[in-house]
Amino acid sequence: MELELDNDQHLFWETSRKFIESSCPLATVRQLYDDPDGFDRGWWRQVAELGWTSMLVPEEHGGGTVSGNGLLDLVLVAEEMGRWVSPGPFLPTNVVAATVARSGSAEQKKDLLGAVVAGELTAAWCFDEPGTRWGPAGVGLTARGDGGDFVLAGIKSPVEAAAQADRLLVTARTGEGLGQFLVPADAPGVRVTPLRSLDFCRRFATVSFEDVRVPESAVVGAPGGAAGDVEIQIQLAAALQCAETVGAVDRVFEFTTQYAFDRFSFGRPLASYQALKHRFADMKTWLEACHATATSAARGVQEGADDAGDLASVAKSYVGERSVDIIQDCVQMHGGIGVTWEHDIHLYLRRATVNRETYGTPADHRERLASLLGM
Repeated sequence: MELELDNDQHLFWETSRKFIESSCPLATVRQLYDDPDGFDRGWWRQVAELGWTSMLVPEEHGGGTVSGNGLLDLVLVAEEMGRWVSPGPFLPTNVVAATVARSGSAEQKKDLLGAVVAGELTAAWCFDEPGTRWGPAGVGLTARGDGGDFVLAGIKSPVEAAAQADRLLVTARTGEGLGQFLVPADAPGVRVTPLRSLDFCRRFATVSFEDVRVPESAVVGAPGGAAGDVEIQIQLAAALQCAETVGAVDRVFEFTTQYAFDRFSFGRPLASYQALKHRFADMKTWLEACHATATSAARGVQEGADDAGDLASVAKSYVGERSVDIIQDCVQMHGGIGVTWEHDIHLYLRRATVNRETYGTPADHRERLASLLGM
């Protein structure tokens, strides 16, 4: 990210980078390919000790930031996670924690936040639905009032880290508008079906809610009044995911450039050929634009700017599309070895491709951007 770091942020960033390098290198990521959870819960508790789950949680609930700007601190971690294709329910857990911290009841905050900050509990945000338009307008899962309870019925898919989550934040349509409900993952009527993921260590699932009955105390915020929270959740997800994707592309561009200088063809390094110089120049331009849009989105969302939604969708659409283009170009730069199982570049291409398709595709966010601008 193109952020000017103070001393505390620099120390936090440096500590996070060293921790990932030493505790979860790419060799470990490869070993998680067949792991049903895709991450180690002991490792996740270590992550929590570093503050990766506390930046969007107020101090009175055990959280706290490095700079006073929690999201800007957190995107530093997201970028490092992208550089090492790291595992774990980082994005959904932080988005759910931020929502409960902002709009949850005292009981919900007590139940969730302390355990999230300690790395003892993870959460998933159930938002996307199959076969419907992405975004709030596409929410079809219903929450029907029944006495003092609500009954949830519908399907959410794909849901990141649903099978590994202890709590599910479910966005639903009520008679009064959008509502959100905090549901235990093992509640009667909740059925989680794991999906095959292109990503090596992140897991997704389909979650079915078959007349799941929850008490009124499960409502996060006001019943039917969750539209504002959902908008902020979309912005947070976009900002964190774009930072992670930019970190992944940065790393791929670094080792591809180095390869072009090290690899000789007809007595000259690959990097000396004019045609390849032009391709590297194009990629560098796109990468810098990815940095700029991702940074603007993070700053806008952090500050609650009036155009934060616009900035988040601009970044999500641009980074989502260009990141995959850049990494595919880098695969070609490597020649035959770029398409082998042994080379690490496919780990990054998998991560970027999944990021492009989740939390709204580039097309979804261009459409959302047009709507936000009244077009």
